[in-house]
Amino acid sequence: MQNFIYKNPTKLMFGKGQVEQLKKEIPQYGKKVLLVYGGGSIKKSGLYDQVIAQLKEIDVDVHELPGVEPNPRISTVRKGADICKSENIDFILAVGGGSVIDCTKAIAAGAKYEGDPWDLVIKKASVQAALPFGTVLTLAATGSEMNSGSVITNWETKEKYGWGSPLVFPQFSILDPVNTFTVPQNQTVYGIVDMMCHVFEQYFHPRTHAPLQDRFCESLLVTVMETAPKLLEDLENYDLRETILYSGTIALNGYLQMGYRGDWATHNIEHSVSAVYDIPHAGGLAILFPNWMKHVLKEDTARFKQMAVRIFNVNPEGKTDEETALEGIEKLREFWSSLGAPATLSDYDIDDSQIETMADKAMVNGEFGNFKKLDREDVLAILRASL
Repeated sequence: MQNFIYKNPTKLMFGKGQVEQLKKEIPQYGKKVLLVYGGGSIKKSGLYDQVIAQLKEIDVDVHELPGVEPNPRISTVRKGADICKSENIDFILAVGGGSVIDCTKAIAAGAKYEGDPWDLVIKKASVQAALPFGTVLTLAATGSEMNSGSVITNWETKEKYGWGSPLVFPQFSILDPVNTFTVPQNQTVYGIVDMMCHVFEQYFHPRTHAPLQDRFCESLLVTVMETAPKLLEDLENYDLRETILYSGTIALNGYLQMGYRGDWATHNIEHSVSAVYDIPHAGGLAILFPNWMKHVLKEDTARFKQMAVRIFNVNPEGKTDEETALEGIEKLREFWSSLGAPATLSDYDIDDSQIETMADKAMVNGEFGNFKKLDREDVLAILRASL
């Protein structure tokens, strides 16, 4: 393992009825609140009314920013930052999934920056301050509710980048499994794929001694795989929603990655795909990840064999390590397909016409990947295998 320091300042409030904690948490930050949310599903579910009722009880001045996109855009971030500045907002409340929270992180930082918030995303400038914010989570997927990372898209320039700062951890996050009951089946599947990919990104790392972290990752993946098919048959099952919701948070709150740095190459490639085609992030990951695995298999065949045996119960008897590993990768593909996740870019009507462009966008900062460094030819090979 590498030396490490771990600190996660987010206060997590998990379980039924925890939205009532808003009355206790928000007053310490001020009286002017910007409420950020997405396309209106929280109004249909009744969660919006619950949140507004809590805010009325503490007599705060509420401003709203609806309409955050599934791949949140810098144009929306700019709008939110402008509201914060013009209205002297004290606190931001994100009610929604990872996209809403990612957008809120950028707004929080942009509100304290005199230039274009895009500067912070592309690292032209660093985050020096941010407004405090909290979250009410409605979708188990990204883990953004308990980390300091964010992904923002510039649709005008067809760019999509991940960024982060220790100053944009949520002050608190409220996770009530009931608020995920109305998430439709396809979005539930995307969330499951997303959290699994977060674990895989961390599972594939160059360190040679992290046995406990390996077991953490493996147990989380097995738990999600055991729970997912049951949940898709019973979308309002509290116990199943609870397991998936908590799994999504643990998958990316830094807990699994103490002592090493995961790979994250597949995420970078997917960002280049969805920057051009605006497809669901997890859909892109489901397509790309098994092909990345096959492409880098020989970098550490033993690790892929370990994945196959421990997570997918592949019997290695009479097989080479590579055969065992490939069987495990195929079982991953079969599992995601059984849930209804896409398997090829053509499932989104994506052909090879923009493949060079996507590769260029993936390579904007040079070679990438911590498990195996990828160059442009590697990216092109993975994309072609994914068509």
